[in-house]
Amino acid sequence: MPDPPRAGAAAPRPRTRRRTTAVTTALVLVVAGGTAAAVRSGLLPFGASCQDDPVRVTVAVSPDLAPTLTAAAKRARAQDVTSDGRCIAVTVDAEESYKVSDTLQAGRKPDAQVWVPDSSLWLDRVAAAGTAAQVTSLGNVAETPVAVGMVPAAAKSLGWPDRTYSWLELVGASTRSDSVKLGAADPARSAAGLLALTQLGTAAARVKGGATRAAALMKTLSQRVSATDAQVVDTLPRDSSGTEQGNPRRNQALILTEQAAFAHNATAGSARRLDLFYPKDGSPALDYPYALLDETELSTDESRAALRFMTYVQQPAQRTLLAKDGFRTDDESVPAALVDRAGGSDPQPYAEPAVAAASESAVRDALGTWTITVQSARITTVVDASASMSEPVSGGRSRMDVTKASLLQALATFTPEDEIGLWEFSTKLDGAKDYRVLVPTERLGDRKGTGTQRDLLSSAFSDLKPVPNGATGLYDTTLAAYREATATYAKGRFNALVVLTDGENQDPGSISRTRLLSNLRRLSDPQKPVPLIVIAIGPDASKQEAQQMAEATGGSGHQVDDPSQIHTVILQAIVAAGATGTTGTE
Repeated sequence: MPDPPRAGAAAPRPRTRRRTTAVTTALVLVVAGGTAAAVRSGLLPFGASCQDDPVRVTVAVSPDLAPTLTAAAKRARAQDVTSDGRCIAVTVDAEESYKVSDTLQAGRKPDAQVWVPDSSLWLDRVAAAGTAAQVTSLGNVAETPVAVGMVPAAAKSLGWPDRTYSWLELVGASTRSDSVKLGAADPARSAAGLLALTQLGTAAARVKGGATRAAALMKTLSQRVSATDAQVVDTLPRDSSGTEQGNPRRNQALILTEQAAFAHNATAGSARRLDLFYPKDGSPALDYPYALLDETELSTDESRAALRFMTYVQQPAQRTLLAKDGFRTDDESVPAALVDRAGGSDPQPYAEPAVAAASESAVRDALGTWTITVQSARITTVVDASASMSEPVSGGRSRMDVTKASLLQALATFTPEDEIGLWEFSTKLDGAKDYRVLVPTERLGDRKGTGTQRDLLSSAFSDLKPVPNGATGLYDTTLAAYREATATYAKGRFNALVVLTDGENQDPGSISRTRLLSNLRRLSDPQKPVPLIVIAIGPDASKQEAQQMAEATGGSGHQVDDPSQIHTVILQAIVAAGATGTTGTE
């Protein structure tokens, strides 16, 4: 393998996450071990003759890093850098990381042998998709922290550089000020945006009422989102006033990386340069992993050449190229010149180590909350109230108790604009009906007596109780709730029906499963999508049945052993619905 990775530049972050292909596969061991040993010992020949038959390797690279790696590739060719006696001819293609990720998740292969996205988050997403795509990370090329840049007037109004803020404080201060419009790249397409969002969510979790506060901040931020990192930088004012004569579409502050601020300041001039806030509770960082694509299909020459280029990029001369373009290559020392050109200054904590990599669940929760917040939602929740929900699951609490707590946690992530409702079901709860509407689906901010719809729902969730001797009237309830959800479809919102059950259908007088599935398919309309999300709770519920029911509508079925997982699964299902285009917002 190559020389041991450096701290901050080539050291892969600790991983417990599943990879489609491990770094230590037999091919990588055999190919990489022999090649790196030869590289280090200087046995590979160099000379003009190697240009006659080079090994060609295409590298798909995040656009911000592409110019640097292009320069390194040209230098390697000029220096006749070889692999096993043959020159390496590296072509660098700038490709948005989310686009390559989408391609791999769809089971297709990009036209490249190597992928260098801006963050390991994209590799995680490909691995979690469970497709046949093989992605093998060999290390990291560079690093850059995520921060908040502001035009000088806005930064001064918030006390830069002397005043420091946490993520929650900084985003809050920016969104509250009429003179500071905060923009960001879409977290679904930007690792920088998603990492900042995750950090915001993590910070909010430590504060009482923080989840609701974070959701409100996300709602405000969502009004000023750009599709990509490059586009968000283009929203900065074009004049020295920082306001462009009051143009409301211009942002005075951006969530962006240190490197992006560095690149902007290099050409902006002193009047338009950005000042950089580094949040005091830590900055997440982009880590630029170097990954082989479908390494089992690469030829030995291609694998060795790809690895040779990585070791070349890690050499001091190429690390200088990276630093020259505003990337960090070493955690132990942060160049003062780099920080200064990026807009950082004491006492901003720019030299603090990057925060630990966010967990998969934290990232998923942040993206799920964002999806809900940006689109606004209309969701009806249907909860099983059969007698089996009284069974204990953990800490002496019943299955229903834990379910209620998880639903209340989920409720806190929605904003006053979202429409949420609640049904319960068992058997013959309302005359011959197996279900009962407890709270109609309406805006959480609507006034209801002395409180709001949110207050009404919170009380209704808390009051849910298992019905003594009640059975599971799943099929008739699901059909009735889905018919209501499609009939009341709200355009421009994320519409969904969430059904939670701890057992299979137990009502002998109900419709059959075959008839239920047929009716669900008939009611489902791609032009007005209402994905059914079915969550099977505990060992007596059938995941297969949940999936069949959900998939008839373009939704998803899940099984959880612990009801406390419900909140996370709902968010995961919403993200999945957004990724497959079933949110009705396209």
